[in-house]
Amino acid sequence: ASGAFFVNRAHFIATSAAVIACAPRAGVAKAEAPLRILLGSGDVRPIARGGFEFEGRQYRGTFARSPDGDVVNLVDLDEYLYSVVSSEMPSTWPDAALQMQAICARTFVLVHADAQRAYDVLPSRYDQVYEGVAAESPAGRRAVDATSHMVLSYDGGLARVAYSSCCGGHTESASQLWGGEPIPYLGGVVCSYCTDSPDYCWSLELPLETIADALRTRLGDAGSLRDVHVGERDASGRAIEIRLIAERATVMVRGSDFRLAVGPEVIRSLLINALSSEQRDSRSAPVIDVSGAGRGHGVGLCQWGARGMSVRGASLEQIAPFYFPGTSIETWTNVPSQPTITSFRRR
Repeated sequence: ASGAFFVNRAHFIATSAAVIACAPRAGVAKAEAPLRILLGSGDVRPIARGGFEFEGRQYRGTFARSPDGDVVNLVDLDEYLYSVVSSEMPSTWPDAALQMQAICARTFVLVHADAQRAYDVLPSRYDQVYEGVAAESPAGRRAVDATSHMVLSYDGGLARVAYSSCCGGHTESASQLWGGEPIPYLGGVVCSYCTDSPDYCWSLELPLETIADALRTRLGDAGSLRDVHVGERDASGRAIEIRLIAERATVMVRGSDFRLAVGPEVIRSLLINALSSEQRDSRSAPVIDVSGAGRGHGVGLCQWGARGMSVRGASLEQIAPFYFPGTSIETWTNVPSQPTITSFRRR
């Protein structure tokens, strides 16, 4: 999971503050077009049996060049998802969890594809992880095929989806994290299903100087950093603000800015239980002991939670409304396997 999104993302699906509750309703296709993934600059070589090779990786579909000369993969939506599902979630996980991942990934693409650019999505955690044919798995392909044309719907339109590795016991509100109007199905829920995640509880030591270096511009003229505290928390328990106790002033930093500055793979989530300073002895440099829960931004689907629900026998139809209350899984026959890019707007 984009999520960590391995799962993956401390992802942060880079969602704008202007996120809205649902996408435009799907309409009649004006013209079909393949999905366009921006791979970047590099050498490309067609493969005789189909597909092509780019920078040592094999991809399905064909390719074109953007106006800037970058390679753009043109591929069928579900063939793209074959790679995404097993890149974003371990292929050994239960079928229901993988199918939920496939539906989330498909809905994400249909909402975020953008005809105004030379590409629709990036192949990284900034959109969804896409690593070509080598990342595919039989289980991932089965999950995509089993959910063909299925999307997450809200009030007749496509839902805005997000997902991350482990919510740590409570998913996050999209509006709290990214701003904008509250989204009914992304308000945060209590989750007791992700306790098997290795990131459900975590702790680490950080040299105080490391934090000071990462936030040097924020500290400004406040002097040397002396301590770090959690300030205000939101309803899920995540840190809204971090207090930097410096020599001449206390500087308040948004929790999300603190995490990005120090490193999202270091501060695994904003569900920080404690920050405490300690100096082992008079000769050692001071350190900050950090303990927390979860991995990633925490909005929407908790991937480890989906796994936990599946292990306990929950079906796909039970997992979706748990993490996205008020939504439903629908089969949209007017969403072609190659999406009509012009029918959708980017967030």
